[in-house]
Amino acid sequence: MQDIQIGGLVPFTTIDYPNKLSAVLFLVGCPLRCEYCSNPHLLSVGNGEYDPERVLEWIKSRTGKLEAIVFSGGEALMQGPALFQYIRRVRELGFKIGLHTNGFYPNLLADAVDLVDWIGLDFKATREKYPDLTGQNIAYDNMIKSLEIWQKSGKDFEVRITCDPRFISKDDLVQITDILSAKGVKNIAIQKYVPHFESDTNKTTEAQRNQFFNDENLRAQINSGFDSVVWRE
Repeated sequence: MQDIQIGGLVPFTTIDYPNKLSAVLFLVGCPLRCEYCSNPHLLSVGNGEYDPERVLEWIKSRTGKLEAIVFSGGEALMQGPALFQYIRRVRELGFKIGLHTNGFYPNLLADAVDLVDWIGLDFKATREKYPDLTGQNIAYDNMIKSLEIWQKSGKDFEVRITCDPRFISKDDLVQITDILSAKGVKNIAIQKYVPHFESDTNKTTEAQRNQFFNDENLRAQINSGFDSVVWRE
């Protein structure tokens, strides 16, 4: 079986798995090509920069210091069986398992239900804007399927919306959160878009990026529909 391909590692974080001290492994490969991707170096399938066995030894050394290991990307589920095998080894060490996913692989997410304790699921835009943002025509429907699969599992999760003003308006954000509220989602995160790799011809302004967070009426409207809304600026 092919080894897991790890392209990056954050040794300590308090925000990538709610209420858990965690480390994050960033896996190589992603089926989407989102305009605002913060990890474009991880998109292409290939060999990772980190030796999986050495990383596992490091994870062992974090026993008693960290509570969870989060698998991110890229899209971690793209590595399928190799990911699942590695997660099993990490679970055996006593860590909780988190997964950040764009929801493109609902069948693989279903296979991961017994291995993963919590997920952060990306809801990137309205259905109409998803293809322009992601480069995939089926990404929206797959994400909704993934959401429904995870809801049926009864396990914890958070839906995350990154507010890139080139692809999400305030009205879009209300539409997205109305969908989530109607589906019974309890926990969401509204994330500020950070322009890591903007082109000169498609720049955003600070005011555009802040508009979602400075509108108190918008915040109150969205907050009223959920048990928890985290505004990540």
